Amino acid sequence: MIGIAHAADTPLAGGAGGIASFVPLILIFVVFYFLLIRPQQKKAKEHQQYLSNLRKGDKIVTGGGIHGQITGITDSVVTLEIAENVRIKVNRASIMGSANDGDKKAAPAKGGG
Repeated sequence: MIGIAHAADTPLAGGAGGIASFVPLILIFVVFYFLLIRPQQKKAKEHQQYLSNLRKGDKIVTGGGIHGQITGITDSVVTLEIAENVRIKVNRASIMGSANDGDKKAAPAKGGG
């Protein structure tokens, strides 16, 4: 029991030592913010802007992998033509990106081999 009483008198148990023990946690939070949270927020903002700028005639890809061309658009629903005279309605939030972006990324990989 005497050992416990002496441990309570150490300088680290004081005010300045207590704050110093939180410095590593604060640094870890700052690193996580700049490496994970901030880039994710930026990407989400860009995606939201992309969704708000959709127009008729844009070629897109849905979250399920369906490629199509926009033939009609409202605030929450997009009508896609996925084949000649085949149209489906999807939620605007399910659109993941442009179909043209996928073609540009795939083209160099095919030409290199």
